Amino acid sequence: MISRSGPKLKQAAALPKARKQTVLNTFRRDYQLWIMILPAVVVIFIFNYIPMYGIQLAFRDYSFTKGLTGGEWRGLFYFRQFFENYMFVDLLKNTVVISVATIVLSFPAPIILALLINQVRLKRAKKTLQTTVYLPHFISTVVMVGLLSVLLSPNSGIIGHLLQWLGLGDVNLLGSTKTFVPVYVLSEIWQHGGWNSIIYLAALSTVDPQLYDSAKMDGASRWQTIRYVDIPALVPTIIILFVLSMGSVLGTGFEKVFLMQNPLNLPVSEVIATYVYKIGIISSQFSYSAAIGLFNTVINFIFLFVMNMIAKRCSDISLW
Repeated sequence: MISRSGPKLKQAAALPKARKQTVLNTFRRDYQLWIMILPAVVVIFIFNYIPMYGIQLAFRDYSFTKGLTGGEWRGLFYFRQFFENYMFVDLLKNTVVISVATIVLSFPAPIILALLINQVRLKRAKKTLQTTVYLPHFISTVVMVGLLSVLLSPNSGIIGHLLQWLGLGDVNLLGSTKTFVPVYVLSEIWQHGGWNSIIYLAALSTVDPQLYDSAKMDGASRWQTIRYVDIPALVPTIIILFVLSMGSVLGTGFEKVFLMQNPLNLPVSEVIATYVYKIGIISSQFSYSAAIGLFNTVINFIFLFVMNMIAKRCSDISLW
């Protein structure tokens, strides 16, 4: 009998060398592009990966004198402490409700806005509309919350007076547990919807103009053009951005929620991010707050990984 294992072994041994040469050839061919992204890679490594050394703080008793690595090893003690905390369920529920409501309502908003802007044919009107919807993004969060406080005030705010004129009485929208989430989500849409539409407009700009001409010759209406030309062109971008948004399901922004908090809406506005700040910075429970933050990050990563896997199976579009 003639053994053929020899050639197969040689081929298997040659694979790593071939892959190595392929990687080297890629670097040689596109070295300008690698040089361009090198500063970004260095910044991400310094500010995102090196600080991960401090994750061990979640498993130790932090001491100012002993540093990050000198405290007593406590294992999962602080994680159990958080899970057994009477506020755990409320914090998780508030965070999920605000995050999911923001994703469900604010994610389609820039897509719809981009589709509408793309239908504007007059260049001057289109540029004016784009500039108008982009501007709120550049308003700082502090100013935004200040505007909300002034406009929604039941005594002196325009919207407060409008609600009184409609016969709804003195409604404190920022002080009500029923209206806090809608106010938060709607203000997010108003502030960032226009800016987030840029990437969808960029995707629409790559559509072949011949497709629009063909649709027009076939007698397609504007709605049919949007349905059969624009939306299919946006699908890959929509999937990628939706997968990325799943990485922040428990990552509700700290600053805006914290600034909008008051004793009246605290039962629905206390989220994990604000609780970590109060426990870690104000109460100086650094190990406990680090454990909560690590739990939050792990859950976000799991959501991102699972959603990426689902997107890859269903549409063959994914981050990796």
